[in-house]
Amino acid sequence: MAEEKTMYDTIIIGGGVAALGAALYAGRFEMKTLLIAPNIGGTIINTNEIANYPGFKMISGMELVDNLQNHVKEYNVEFLTAKVEKIARSEDGCFHVMAKGQDLHSMTIILATGTEWRKLGVPGEKEFTGKGVHYCALCDGPFYKDKIVGVVGGSDSAAKEAILLSQFAKKVYIIYRKEEIRAEPITKTRLKDNDKIEIITNTNVLEIKGEKLVNKVIFDKEYNGSKEFELDGLFVEIGHIPLTELATSMGVELDEKGEIITDRKGLTSVTGVFAAGDVVNTEFKQAITGGKDKIECYDHPPDFHKIEFT
Repeated sequence: MAEEKTMYDTIIIGGGVAALGAALYAGRFEMKTLLIAPNIGGTIINTNEIANYPGFKMISGMELVDNLQNHVKEYNVEFLTAKVEKIARSEDGCFHVMAKGQDLHSMTIILATGTEWRKLGVPGEKEFTGKGVHYCALCDGPFYKDKIVGVVGGSDSAAKEAILLSQFAKKVYIIYRKEEIRAEPITKTRLKDNDKIEIITNTNVLEIKGEKLVNKVIFDKEYNGSKEFELDGLFVEIGHIPLTELATSMGVELDEKGEIITDRKGLTSVTGVFAAGDVVNTEFKQAITGGKDKIECYDHPPDFHKIEFT
């Protein structure tokens, strides 16, 4: 007699806002759902202030995630703390998800694997990571009280990192490779009104130097008469890289940026595989656009629980 296997209607891979949003909808529709992630939160937990999520005038990333997770727990959604090692598909169409030594079965997969910080890729970055080079102002900004720090990047996120750092540091420099930063109007106004923040444009960081800790960076052009620029810390905010290793292994189609291509229902190029959140080729990488994703698996779902596995 064949060993009975637990069959899920869907397995969600990821622990961020998009994954929790998908779990919420799946739970409400009484789908047998499992969410797998090494940790819950995603990159948004490093955000100090969120002011554009409807229903909250101001909320931290950690608070938002806690609220979402508690909401998901109102439904019959299972959680597994683990990293997914592999996903395979059997001849009967079932997906086999290998995680934490388990072979888990599901009729559908939702990839909400998110992104990781994009690195500068310059000499000294790797050596000084955690020793003056950082990727999260909320996490590491308090270490730089009354110090001089730099933020590499020109996005709204980079500008907000600089504003947050100004609460601790005595001086914050935004270093951007183009002519003008791309922050939202309200963020630009806050930068302008902040005496601690100065913007250096048309400039790239070529190297990071120091002894035990960072003490300077090397620019590709002179600033105030020198290419050497003294800093106590450097925060890198130049975007994210989509985490699509699992998607690639399954043959899911990606765009030129390496993001997962989906249709309006979140369906990828592989039948039964859906995707949501920052890993998808959406224009806006925002919690409100990723967290509300509803995965409409089938117009007439099959009876998943009657499928037999050998």
